[in-house]
Amino acid sequence: MRHDFETHRRQAMSIFRAWGMPAEKAEKSADVLAWADLHGLESHGIALLVEYNERRQTRPINFQSKPAIVQETAVSALLDGDGGLGHDPAIRAMETAIAKARAAGVGVVSVRNSGHFGALGYFTTKATDHDLIGIAATSVFGIRVPPTGGAAARFGTDPWSFAAPAEPGRPFVLDMATTTVASGKVRNKIVEGQLMPSGWGMDGKGVPTLDPKAVMEGGFLSPLGGAAESAGYKGYGLAAMVNILASCLSGSTLITDPNHSKQPWGLDVGHFFMAINPALFRPIADFRADVARFCDDLRATPPVDPLKPVQVAGDPERKVRAEREKTGIPIGPGLHRRLHRIAQESGADWVLAPASVDSLQLAGDSEPRAKT
Repeated sequence: MRHDFETHRRQAMSIFRAWGMPAEKAEKSADVLAWADLHGLESHGIALLVEYNERRQTRPINFQSKPAIVQETAVSALLDGDGGLGHDPAIRAMETAIAKARAAGVGVVSVRNSGHFGALGYFTTKATDHDLIGIAATSVFGIRVPPTGGAAARFGTDPWSFAAPAEPGRPFVLDMATTTVASGKVRNKIVEGQLMPSGWGMDGKGVPTLDPKAVMEGGFLSPLGGAAESAGYKGYGLAAMVNILASCLSGSTLITDPNHSKQPWGLDVGHFFMAINPALFRPIADFRADVARFCDDLRATPPVDPLKPVQVAGDPERKVRAEREKTGIPIGPGLHRRLHRIAQESGADWVLAPASVDSLQLAGDSEPRAKT
């Protein structure tokens, strides 16, 4: 089932509004989710409404939050998210970093007391729209990753992103978890009743598994690189870096703090945003030209498979976007049923394609399970 971007965005906005989020904030939050789905990042798209719905029923989320800057200099700011979801404070933080970078060359903004905000590439790409380099990182709530050599989880997916302007419309945009895959991809496998590819995670005993439920219910995500023998310590090191930037700078609850999981959900997450103006070092046009040439040189590398040319960060997402702008954004049947149920239960308008009779009958079913 496919829908155009605006319909997709309006469905997310309708549910956010039904949860009590003001219209302007709901529109911003929905835009972040729809952007992710448009670029093929389904783990950070409208499927997040399923997780947000579960979270709000067990931990308070301040949907009426009013993020505010509590400390500021010419090149930095500390922003308090007021215990809400992170989309709005993250947008404000990136916009503040951009404004400071345009005025002073560098802008660094730390965010505390916030929540999950979706795909980091959404925010770093905003910097490239102003001919700036963008960097972003965030801590997370869920603890599912052990440090190398450890038998207990101490980290989450702890993602970070780096983006740089190149030729118009084709910036370099790296957006990655410090795990093999984002937890949202594992969650989506559960929603659609599918198994995971090998290497994504382990069960509660640390044994590799293909069952996504085993990972999400007491198991572990694998750090980037996997085991120590395959350089998993590199993913471990990157996760530690992210938490230092996102939590230690902002003063958010450390993910290793025993009280981390006991705090209200919105109070645990810290973010880090940075914008750098290349004009500090050389003319922006020259910088852009070199980044563009560098990316093109990489693309020109002879491929192992002639049908699979070499790409650079941002290329796959732009390819998906071009296709989905023509054909629409797909939603799997499992997610469609669950979104319909959430809309019904919250009193939100249903603006996606009408649910089928089967979908309506299954709307109250138990959670889909991966087939074994």
